[in-house]
Amino acid sequence: MPTDPSPPVMPVAVVLICHQDDECGTYLQILRHRQLGRRVVCACFTRGVMGERDETQRNAESIEVLRRLGVDAADIVFAGSLLGIDDQSLIDNLPQAAAWLRAWLVSLGPVEVIYTTAWEGGHPDHDALHVISAQVCHELGLLGKLRQYPLYNSYQRPWQFFRSLYPLPANGPVERIRVPWSLRVRFLSYSFMYPSQLKSWLGIFPFFVAHYIFKGTAQLQAVSLERIAERPHEGALYYEKRGFSTWKHMRARIDEWLGSVPTGAVRFSSSQSR
Repeated sequence: MPTDPSPPVMPVAVVLICHQDDECGTYLQILRHRQLGRRVVCACFTRGVMGERDETQRNAESIEVLRRLGVDAADIVFAGSLLGIDDQSLIDNLPQAAAWLRAWLVSLGPVEVIYTTAWEGGHPDHDALHVISAQVCHELGLLGKLRQYPLYNSYQRPWQFFRSLYPLPANGPVERIRVPWSLRVRFLSYSFMYPSQLKSWLGIFPFFVAHYIFKGTAQLQAVSLERIAERPHEGALYYEKRGFSTWKHMRARIDEWLGSVPTGAVRFSSSQSR
């Protein structure tokens, strides 16, 4: 007796973040995918805290914001907690994080698009995740579906000043999507839903307000393996200015990991790594 065929598996949209508020760079994309009925899955690659501090509150804050965007709690994975990766430590855990991401992406089935943090020199974890995402997606034949979203960087900014939601020109053409005014207000209101990060958001929030008022767009760029052979931008990087890490350390750890990847890795020359 013939049976009804199983419904086709819908491709999923994948959001990769480092900390439990980085989803702020993809609010519009997440909401649009959910409005179209697509499944959205999210993976966070650090604990968002250091040492003995507990990440439970940060996890709960991110879950609630994502829930308001339509993401099921069961589709949110805190890989950093599973792997024991502290805030600012992703660069020292590239093999473990990449292995986890590779297995997880394969388990998801068809993938529509993958969003990852931009290569911008803002936070060392963000750049580390960018490299992991680019290499793993290259290995799985998904690089063409990978898009990067900016959070903050100090390109052409003095001292410890920074730009928010600014895509670096060196990262290639920018896809800008206009955000309706009603959603701009909604997205800005989410900034108050991360009380554990109040200090950080007090510094970032004015720049988010300015962006949504004067530009009002969400920005995406494609990802290139060749680009990660280059310094994110000229001049001191924001994480260097803040003392979080150095370009020399980042470059060394990235080269060390990519040098251990059996096939498909990008090799860097000394001239590229300066």
